[in-house]
Amino acid sequence: MNFVFDPSKPIAIGCDHAGFEYKTALVKWLTDKGFQVKDFGTYSTDSVDYPDFAHPTASSVENGETSFGILLCGSANGVAISANKHQKIRAGLCWQNDVALLVRKHNDANMICIPARFVSLVLAEQMLELFMTTEFEGGRHATRVGKIACS
Repeated sequence: MNFVFDPSKPIAIGCDHAGFEYKTALVKWLTDKGFQVKDFGTYSTDSVDYPDFAHPTASSVENGETSFGILLCGSANGVAISANKHQKIRAGLCWQNDVALLVRKHNDANMICIPARFVSLVLAEQMLELFMTTEFEGGRHATRVGKIACS
């Protein structure tokens, strides 16, 4: 199943306390561009457990309620690990533009995970733009992506 960004569906976003400020800024950035966003929280900088927000965000992508997902936490490792437990999710941890490009082009990722403590907000916006506009290359990469699922 190849991911293709569907701008008629909302974009899912979720975070823990470490990603809250970036999530707030990215929601505004996306809505200013005319996109719909479904915010799965958290809604403050109070300490929370990242799986409580990563799982509902990933579920919305997995069930087709949203087009793709964005997850943020301090390192982005926790949210990426949580999201990737979902059978139909391919969440890519991105910390630079080339990685954001390749998780789409080669891995057909349908969720981008951003480490808020390690990248600037400008870089987060650039990576998100690349993620949204890059198509899956297919070919030999499709064979590899097809081997990811355990079932």
